[in-house]
Amino acid sequence: MKTSFFTLLFVSLLCTCASAQTTSGSREANFPTPVNDIVPERTSLDRPALPYQPIREADILWQKRTWRVIDVREKINQPFASQERPLISILMEAAEDQKVRLYSTIDDQFTTPLSEAERLAIAGGIDTIPVYDGEGDVTYELVARDLNPADITHYRIQEMWYIDKNTSTMKVRIIGLAPIISEADENGLLLLTRPLFWVWYEGARNVLASEPAWVADNSIHSRSWDDVFQARLFDSVVTKEENVSDRRLIDIYPDGRSQLIVGDRINRGVMNKEHDLWSW
Repeated sequence: MKTSFFTLLFVSLLCTCASAQTTSGSREANFPTPVNDIVPERTSLDRPALPYQPIREADILWQKRTWRVIDVREKINQPFASQERPLISILMEAAEDQKVRLYSTIDDQFTTPLSEAERLAIAGGIDTIPVYDGEGDVTYELVARDLNPADITHYRIQEMWYIDKNTSTMKVRIIGLAPIISEADENGLLLLTRPLFWVWYEGARNVLASEPAWVADNSIHSRSWDDVFQARLFDSVVTKEENVSDRRLIDIYPDGRSQLIVGDRINRGVMNKEHDLWSW
């Protein structure tokens, strides 16, 4: 009799525990999935860039090629150095995935594509690592070092300003984009700045159009990097205009103040060109 009583009690306890576990599991399964936003999903920017309006050579009444530099340390340019996803990371990942081609900086005409080894080298260099197999034999493997995005302090832009005869308006197209790295010694003293590579902008537009750019005071991320460049939502200074000697302003004017003054004069000259069309 006692044996039957204890057996029944034991079975009851097992059923109670199982029921409690089932209830607990059901409660956990019914918890809503946390969403770290006010909407479950954001609209993706995975879209192609809007194509440029076709233009014939005969429609170009006037044109001027200029180079300018964006300083990412300026407040308006801080999205270029975003901690979450800086522009240099987007370009390097696109190059690794064969979505964007990188070109050498030996000239500004996109004549020499970088090889895979050169691309790995500019990404931070290459280390040779010994690899040992089970039999003790050693082989050497090339491992690329990561590029520190914080070292990219400027971007160089090559652009073409032109007057469309059909609309009698001034327009601009960005031709190329080059990140500039600042290199320092072990004491943190700046040694030099140099461009890493050139990117042909039109060939990279689809990548840039699918990548969100940080927007001040509005984190909805509805603006792409192509929007930033097309709407010219950045501050920059002119560092060169096309000339017969192919010289930059720094090669002509040794002091920074003169470079800024002349660069501003070049920029105002371009802006006034359209106004001059309507002066009589």
